[in-house]
Amino acid sequence: MHISKKNEVYLVLEGLDPSTVQELTEFFTFEVPGFKFMPMYRNRMWDGKIRLFSPQTGQIYVGLLEYVKKFYDTNNIKYTIEEGVEDVRSIDLKDVRGFIKSLKPKSQGKSLKIRSYQVEAVQLALSRNRALLVSPTASGKSLIIYSLVRYYHKMGERTLILVPTTSLVEQMSSDFEDYGWYGHVQKVYQGYTTKVENDVVVSTWQSLYKMPKKYFEQFGCVIGDEAHLFKAKSLTGIMTKLHQCKYRFGLTGTLDGSQTHQLVLEGLFGPVEKVVTTKELIDKNTLANLKIKCIVLKHSNIRERMTYAEELDYIVANEKRMVFVCNLLRHIRGNTLCLFQLVEKHGKPLFERLNDERSNGRDYYFIYGGTETEERERIRTLVDKSSNSVIVASFGTFSTGINIRNIHNIVLASPSKSKIRVLQSIGRGLRRSESKDSVLIYDIADDMTYKERYNFTLNHFAERLNIYNEEQFDYEISKVKLK
Repeated sequence: MHISKKNEVYLVLEGLDPSTVQELTEFFTFEVPGFKFMPMYRNRMWDGKIRLFSPQTGQIYVGLLEYVKKFYDTNNIKYTIEEGVEDVRSIDLKDVRGFIKSLKPKSQGKSLKIRSYQVEAVQLALSRNRALLVSPTASGKSLIIYSLVRYYHKMGERTLILVPTTSLVEQMSSDFEDYGWYGHVQKVYQGYTTKVENDVVVSTWQSLYKMPKKYFEQFGCVIGDEAHLFKAKSLTGIMTKLHQCKYRFGLTGTLDGSQTHQLVLEGLFGPVEKVVTTKELIDKNTLANLKIKCIVLKHSNIRERMTYAEELDYIVANEKRMVFVCNLLRHIRGNTLCLFQLVEKHGKPLFERLNDERSNGRDYYFIYGGTETEERERIRTLVDKSSNSVIVASFGTFSTGINIRNIHNIVLASPSKSKIRVLQSIGRGLRRSESKDSVLIYDIADDMTYKERYNFTLNHFAERLNIYNEEQFDYEISKVKLK
């Protein structure tokens, strides 16, 4: 058996007998989470499975090399690896630290403290040429990205940075300027040219996934930020077109826990490497102290068991619950972020009620998918300079990627069981600032138990508690009967 590299995207596994081909195919075949609810499956156009190994071509993603080797070793299959496939080099940690220090990165005009785990992450990435770095929100991923970009820029490589939202395009560009590097970054999203004119291109994947393969030949390095949010088809479409791109790195705060999701990302970027944990950063006072107050609202007069959709409709329409959330938002002090799921049914009514009854001179802001990027940036800037504002925002727009250093409280006003959503949402408040060393999370749950059977959203709350326990977060639970 022989392992060679077709290009920077695919390995070629040669000399396989039919039985080994079958075993490899099964080994790298996975059910996509939630496939039964997808139209393609419902219309019988797809079996709900993803296959990472092609028995027809013998091809598999380069980033899955270690999994291939493990399969061969487990099955006592002898193999050879073509020179250049395992492209690992030794890079001294002191040299990496020295390089990052030489960049003299700043934040808001002040010299930026470079942390040891950031140096180690950069060293690991440079030594392997590809990696999927898992580093929690507020851990300084942007400095890791910046250091990699500057290194490959020095080597003469043009870098493509892919992000999921226009807000992140703006923020990445702003971060690089904040570090002190001007004039090298080109923004690409709706309204901007896709013609490459700068050394570094920061783009949404939506803006580029239809571009031809030749377009991507000009990039020697690709970096995917918030990699967990990329839609599989669009991401693979871009990453497979980058067939000559040798240096590839994905960064994410967390993975969703599904093997399928992780293996696709590893295949495209490289092996998973955990940089640091949120708990470690809190213990070192790098991040703000975290306290979670779980409030379980007991709903009375529940006369039947509801479906999940019916529960959501009941929750957002419930007047007593609305009053409770509004009173909470009015009385907690400091900059507060309130996250919701349903825009028309929940977010807008909540904001309108708060805004109509504003008091104490507080400013209230509303952000959802339809809010223009410029307006989001304006609000972000205003709140950063404020001490007692309230932002009512949808999970989709604010749970990921938006950095406001001065968030004191976060209210999770809608139910969720997504590990990524929960951790990313909490991460919005973990950045320290001169006026803040702690953040308080209000996790609102709803007990609509009928005949001693837990309701769906209460079960989701139990899953959030499991996440808090896994992450070793400090939390307390109180119960409130809605009157």
